[in-house]
Amino acid sequence: MTASRRGLVAAVLLAGLGLCGLAQADALADIGSRKQIAIAIPTDFPPYGFVGTDLKPQGLDVDMAQLIATRLGVKVELVPVTSANRIPYLQTRKVDLVISTLGKNPEREKVIDFTAAYSPFFQAVFAAKGVTIRSAADLAGKTVGVTRGAIEDIELSRIAPADSEIRRFEDNNATVSAFVSGQVVAIATGASVAGNLMARNPQLGTEYKFVLKDSPNFIGVAKGEDALRGRVNEILAEARSSGELDRLARRWLGRPAGNLPQ
Repeated sequence: MTASRRGLVAAVLLAGLGLCGLAQADALADIGSRKQIAIAIPTDFPPYGFVGTDLKPQGLDVDMAQLIATRLGVKVELVPVTSANRIPYLQTRKVDLVISTLGKNPEREKVIDFTAAYSPFFQAVFAAKGVTIRSAADLAGKTVGVTRGAIEDIELSRIAPADSEIRRFEDNNATVSAFVSGQVVAIATGASVAGNLMARNPQLGTEYKFVLKDSPNFIGVAKGEDALRGRVNEILAEARSSGELDRLARRWLGRPAGNLPQ
């Protein structure tokens, strides 16, 4: 084979590889062709994702997955994942998107891309509806349960009035038990712990009072899938403008989504 012929063959092979790369990096077109999108969701992390009494997934992340599928005009395949396998599932194309309380950080940005934020993930103060607490100042004279050393412990200690009583417990279960049994009037905890508490103890009438720290959730997209990421961002922008993001957050978290990073 001559040098020129070898060069031509090499060029054809490289072009073929390039076309394969382009084909792999066009998830949006593939979703449209198969009329279905696979989305990773949690099923053990209320109120974002959990299995209801009807044995079907429900929660904020599940509703968001269904909203995106509806806007794309396709069916949704909900794929249960854990914190450990949700990013590998995206990298190996087992799912098209990850909507599973995924926070954005520099390490994760090295291996996957992110859309705009779609919901809050936060630590907050919760108490019964009949207890008036709108800000840290309203904790004056009240007892608040918190898990020792947790983020909410640090944030609460920083802003709590001097005459409030912070009772620290060794783990989340002990903190929740103290609140349920009436040992404390309010509880400072994460949204997931509070969501589970409220689901299991509806008779308490527990509700969100005010936020201590916000860490918004983002949707994970495989590297190079810019068309899919751009379309999902358009859907999120529309949902933000229409109030849909606020509605979902109120339904599942007891507070609006607010000003999320875009």
